[in-house]
Amino acid sequence: MNLLYQAFASIKTEDEFNAFLKDICTPKEIKDLNERMAIASMLNKGQSSYRDIADNLGCSLTTVTRVARFLKDEPYQGYKQVLGRISKHHQD
Repeated sequence: MNLLYQAFASIKTEDEFNAFLKDICTPKEIKDLNERMAIASMLNKGQSSYRDIADNLGCSLTTVTRVARFLKDEPYQGYKQVLGRISKHHQD
């Protein structure tokens, strides 16, 4: 995993990230990652029920529940860190 972390850390621009993501992931994997971020964002705002999120995004309730567990209960807190940075960036 160290090489993968180094690869992500070395990316300098959005274009580089886009190109790398398209090389390393299938279109379905990219769609799934994007869906998880959308779920995390909606959950983090706290304005929608799990069912509403699933219905709005066309995803399974199981996926919403899984993302919610990582957002709220798991120790990694990666979603919260990234969502906080995105939110701060949009405020600047």
